[in-house]
Amino acid sequence: MNYVNNLSLKEIVRIALKEDIGTRDITTLSLIPRNKKVKAVFLAKEDLVVCGLHVAALVISQLDKGVRFLPCVREGAAVKRGKEIARLTGRAQSILSAERVSLNFLSLLSGIATKTRKFARAVKPYKVRILDTRKTIPGLRLLEKYAVRTGGGFNHRYCLDEMVMVKDNHLKAIGGIDKLKKLPKNFRSEIEAKDLKELRSALKLHPDIIMLDNMRIADMRKAVRIRNESALGKINPLPKLEASGGITLRNVKKVASTGVDFISVGGLTHSVDAVDISLEIL
Repeated sequence: MNYVNNLSLKEIVRIALKEDIGTRDITTLSLIPRNKKVKAVFLAKEDLVVCGLHVAALVISQLDKGVRFLPCVREGAAVKRGKEIARLTGRAQSILSAERVSLNFLSLLSGIATKTRKFARAVKPYKVRILDTRKTIPGLRLLEKYAVRTGGGFNHRYCLDEMVMVKDNHLKAIGGIDKLKKLPKNFRSEIEAKDLKELRSALKLHPDIIMLDNMRIADMRKAVRIRNESALGKINPLPKLEASGGITLRNVKKVASTGVDFISVGGLTHSVDAVDISLEIL
C-alpha cells in the first residue's frame, strides 16, 4: 500500500497552511510589494538525512505555482551542516508565507529519517529490520511512516484493520493467553509475549509474528532458540520474532545479535527531535 498518496498529502498540506496563515499573512502583505521577486535557499544547520522535499514543494505550490522549487540533493540523502537542500525563485510574498509550514514538515520528517538511519546502520551486520509503530502525531502518520522508510526502516501496520495484533490488554480482557484458543482466519496475526511461558503458548496458536515485549537480552536469545526448535514440531512457517520495548541506540545492536527478525522502535516517531533547517533569503 502506498500511504503517501496525492489526495491525502494535499489535504494534510491544506490544513497546515490554513492553521498557520489564518485568513492572510498580514506582515508580509503589509510590507512586501506584490511583484517583488527573490531567491532563497533551504539550508541544513546540522548533519541530517533529507526527507520531505516533495512536501515542502507542495506547500509552496499550493500558495503560488509560479515559485520555482529546485532540489539541490536527492530525497534520503545524508548531508552535512551548511549544505543547500533546495533553492527557490519567485514572489517574495509567497515564499515568506510558506516559510514556516514548509520548514515544519522538512524539519520533522528529516528528523525522523535521520534517527531511523542511525538505527538501521547500527544493525546493518544482522538480518533484522527496524520497524516503526503507531506512536505517531495524530494526522501525520502517513508522512511519518514515509520518513521512516526514507531513513531505511520499515513500516509496521498503518492502522488497526491491517492485521490481528493481540497485545497485553487484549490478553487481560480475555483472561490470559491460555484463554486464546485460536486466531481469526484470513488476517496476518501477531501476539505479544512478555515471558518465555507466554512465548510457548503463543507458538501453539501459529501467529505470523510473536512480539517479545520488554524481554531481557538473555531471554530473547532463548526465545529465538525455542522458536527455532519448534520447527521439529512441524510449525511451518515459523513465526517471526519482534523485539519491542526499551530499544535505544545504545542497546539495539545487542538486541539484533539475539537473532530476532524485527526490532520495533516507538521512539522513531513519538519522541523524535526535529532537525535544524533554515530558509534564507539571498
